[in-house]
Amino acid sequence: MIDPLISLAFSMHARPGTYAVLLGSGVSRSASIPTGWEVMLGLIEKLAQVEGEKCEPDPEAWFMTKYGCKPTYSGLLEMVAKSPAERSSLLQQYFEPTDSERESGLKVPTKAHHALARLVKSSHVKVILTTNFDCLMEQALNAVGITPTVIDNPDAADGAMPMIHNPCTLVKLHGDYRDLRTKNTPSELEEYDHRINSLLDRVLDEFGLIICGWSSESDPALRKAFIRCKNRRFTTYWAAHNGHLKLDAEELAKSRAAEKISIKGADDFFQELAEKIEALARIDQPHPLSAKIAMAQAKKYLSEPKYRIQLHDLLKQEVEKILDEIGVARYPVDGIFKNEDVVSRIKAFGAISEAAVAIMATGCNWGGEEHVPSWISAINRLANPGPLPTAMWSQQRNQTMQRLRAYPAVLMLYAGGITAVASGHYDTLFKLLSKPKTRSIDYGHSECLLDWLIRAFQDVDRGDIFKVIPNLEEAPLARSVWLRHALREPLREFLPDDETYIRTFDRYEAVQSLCAADIIDLAIPGEFIYRYRRCPDESVLTEIVNEQQSEGTGWRLFKGGFFQGKPERWSKALTCVLEKQKHFVRW
Repeated sequence: MIDPLISLAFSMHARPGTYAVLLGSGVSRSASIPTGWEVMLGLIEKLAQVEGEKCEPDPEAWFMTKYGCKPTYSGLLEMVAKSPAERSSLLQQYFEPTDSERESGLKVPTKAHHALARLVKSSHVKVILTTNFDCLMEQALNAVGITPTVIDNPDAADGAMPMIHNPCTLVKLHGDYRDLRTKNTPSELEEYDHRINSLLDRVLDEFGLIICGWSSESDPALRKAFIRCKNRRFTTYWAAHNGHLKLDAEELAKSRAAEKISIKGADDFFQELAEKIEALARIDQPHPLSAKIAMAQAKKYLSEPKYRIQLHDLLKQEVEKILDEIGVARYPVDGIFKNEDVVSRIKAFGAISEAAVAIMATGCNWGGEEHVPSWISAINRLANPGPLPTAMWSQQRNQTMQRLRAYPAVLMLYAGGITAVASGHYDTLFKLLSKPKTRSIDYGHSECLLDWLIRAFQDVDRGDIFKVIPNLEEAPLARSVWLRHALREPLREFLPDDETYIRTFDRYEAVQSLCAADIIDLAIPGEFIYRYRRCPDESVLTEIVNEQQSEGTGWRLFKGGFFQGKPERWSKALTCVLEKQKHFVRW
């Protein structure tokens, strides 16, 4: 049997953001943070001392006898401290460290908090539920530059940004110690407000769950939420000391078919989990110097005409390496695949293509007309990876995985196209967009690359294939958003400023769409049109239109070969693209 911790690490690595985390008091216990119940008992003991009486062995019973009512956390605070400022000062001693406590590592974020913050930073965790009152999780997140959206009362749940759009949502189910609306007594914990219940139901339905430090004994409302949730989209992993759960927790774990993980403590568990996920990420990446070395070689070969053949061979070598790596022996296209399998393959193919993308970007930025045949040859080769082995046709061929084999070609096209735009090489850009040909997806007739690009990553069931990527499920233009994200770091040397990069990316997609409209009478969707709809005056499409009006027949795109230099063809293409933007929501 595979260790469930390893299974969890593989699942989280394959689909970041799928798992939420539930933290109980056990996670903060090693930081010497008391539970709300312990704070209440401590306040009763102090109250008894002031009254000159003893409350042992049962402080709660003493309070009921003395004051004729059952103690509550908020009621006690209002009794002993009248103003909010006084209550805040009173509670600081329980939750905020003194200088000596801080030096001793008490009441500060633990190793578990810091390891979990690393997982948030790497986007592997986006939602954290906690029954704790303390602020240790917020402090650990702030230390790595993450400001979480904190929901610590029902009002905060109203109108909160959807969890999918936040880097981290921290739900403090029982409140924050600085707020009197905390839940502490059995009666207070019997039911949650309907707004918290609604949020909790969504998390338990839509996410897998990692539970640590929670016994379930004193939280009937939270147990009810588990019981209400009937879906099991993803596995629940319950980390328990030595793998042992108490009776209530054991029954709850069985009801969710939870995988138990035996741990020594929360610190060891979260540290080990973070390390395993980070190790998997390192394995997926090529050697960090490979892309930089390829770029340096390309620059050398571009410096003198005598190296033109060496440059061609360098790029060809990297292209063939990609085709070997993405072959069906390692990345089969037959069978049934989950969304996380698609995401994992997209990222793997991107990593495999890094060196070739570096060469292409460098070449189209610094190269001349004599190098363009090499760029076209590389795109052609990758866009036509070859037919599947005969045996594959008799099996259950997965259309999505089949089409993803051409993903490296699109990375190469975009990388070269964007740097050609950045350097003003519109003649190179025109040839990149108009010259490559590809066989149709099912290896039939040849077609223009732009015609193929419109349909290449559409799936009958999924639609835009890139919508399976976490945070892009609802994005109207998931492919465009993902390509902008995926190429940001590879192109940083050419476009170091983020705003300039976005505008250059938009300009490339706008020219690509206009070229497609001219050649095949179909516009290609891109983020540029979204920004045009939102703010036309500041969009690159308006910028392009103004340039043409200003430069006339000497316009740089006309000189590069676009629209055959004819204003009437440009006008027709522009009309096609603008007409397409009216149907934006359908893209």
